[in-house]
Amino acid sequence: MKTATVADLRNNFRRLSSWLEHGESVQILKRGRAFARLTAEGTPCSPVNAPEIDFMAQLHEVWGDRMLTAEQVTAMREAELEGVDA
Repeated sequence: MKTATVADLRNNFRRLSSWLEHGESVQILKRGRAFARLTAEGTPCSPVNAPEIDFMAQLHEVWGDRMLTAEQVTAMREAELEGVDA
């Protein structure tokens, strides 16, 4: 079993997660004493009953069949940038 400190968990999470992905258990030490133990999950997590999102339907609902000209896009972009320091 590998050991790591709470600071290692915060600052070097990639390394610790790599250990977990390779089946290692990691004991977390807090002020030199065992605080927690991390073990890899048996199966990867997957979203359960994640809803399908129809982005094109949302886009059509907001904008309809409207087509913006290049001038309109430029004007909107300039309006967004007003007051922003470069």
